[in-house]
Amino acid sequence: MISLSNISRFFTMGDQEVRALNHINLDIPGGEYLSVMGPSGSGKSTLLNIIGLLDRPTSGTYLLENHNVTALSEAEQAKVRREHIGFIFQSFHLVPRLTAAENIELPLILEGVPPAERKARVATVLEETDLMDRATHRPAELSGGQRQRVAIARATILKPAVLLADEPTGNLDHKTGAEVVALLEKLHHGGTTVIVVTHDRELGNRAHRKIQMRDGEIVTDEK
Repeated sequence: MISLSNISRFFTMGDQEVRALNHINLDIPGGEYLSVMGPSGSGKSTLLNIIGLLDRPTSGTYLLENHNVTALSEAEQAKVRREHIGFIFQSFHLVPRLTAAENIELPLILEGVPPAERKARVATVLEETDLMDRATHRPAELSGGQRQRVAIARATILKPAVLLADEPTGNLDHKTGAEVVALLEKLHHGGTTVIVVTHDRELGNRAHRKIQMRDGEIVTDEK
């Protein structure tokens, strides 16, 4: 499903070149549950951003479902991102003025799904994520765990093949974080490829495969 060949990402800061990723080679089959771990500055988030088409590599090739997505235009990448990739962030990134249901519905509106179908699909996802009684609440009226569940519902409403989670439990207590992890693993059992970037060793060890990064390179890759 995902194949990274000789991927590098360099940044220029003043008169210095920073190598965020250095010749990364990584294959991730469909249905994988992968954790990406390592210290701050190791390249974890840069790797996730490139896989998610939020950033472009300086060099190398990225194949997604056998298509070279590094060669696509910005508009073409945005279409692939919208149709194939879901994102979950530590800080939720919900729209404050929208209710939980409206936040979840947003990708369907952008995709041009008819209103009746949108309503039915949002209701199904609210039920699956145990948010039905919070549908009309805005983010400020929700707990951290509820906000993350809304974010997961929004990320998966279009049924993406790949779900990318950047520190999904970072702002949550242990119990609430465990509930979010259970939801991610339920999605994985349903066939979604799940890639989690985390500092949490317990969360990282739950994945079927884990890679450790340091200084922009993959130093271990274990199943």
